[in-house]
Amino acid sequence: MKKIALALLMTLASLPLWAQSNAAAGNADLDAEKRRLSAEREVVEKRFVDERAACYKKFAVEDCLRESRSRRRKDTDNIKRQETAINDIQRQRSGAAELQKLDQKAATQRSVDAPEKQQQSVQNQKDREQRAADHAASRAATANEAAERERQFQSKQQAHANEQAKAAQRQADAPAAVNRFQERQRRADEHRANRERQNANRDKPRGAPLPPPAPAASAPAR
Repeated sequence: MKKIALALLMTLASLPLWAQSNAAAGNADLDAEKRRLSAEREVVEKRFVDERAACYKKFAVEDCLRESRSRRRKDTDNIKRQETAINDIQRQRSGAAELQKLDQKAATQRSVDAPEKQQQSVQNQKDREQRAADHAASRAATANEAAERERQFQSKQQAHANEQAKAAQRQADAPAAVNRFQERQRRADEHRANRERQNANRDKPRGAPLPPPAPAASAPAR
């Protein structure tokens, strides 16, 4: 039974922390957990619909839609992993209850069985527990590997989306950059032309001074 409990704890790793503590103590309301996950799924779907509507109002529509789909897939996969963990716990609980019945029956039978039959019964029980624990451990390892692959995939997708968004932004900013460059060139040309005119005015030779005015003629004597 200790190995069955270990398998249950390994399965609990996919649940939220508060649910892990409750389930480990044996008092988790798994039906309530399923209802919670169903509500989360509805929230994810509604958010996806709202995001799609918002994406069609943006410049980079495809990039926006790709990021929205990526978030939806990540959240949905997380919900599926939790649902799988809950189903595993329910199966493990059912199996543990059945094993307990078998233990009780075996204990009753061992009281009358021969020593060799008692030993065989104990060994059979250990084998069943070991197989159940190995199966649970294998499922947990597979789930962890799948989660890691998904994380790496999402990381690559996000990096690609970011690069495309930057390229689109650069393309959108290109006309404004050209206009700014042309405006700087125009101002530089005007400044250079003004300087050339000022230099030309300073270098132009001054004209000869005007002759002094002639003296006024004296009046004839009477």
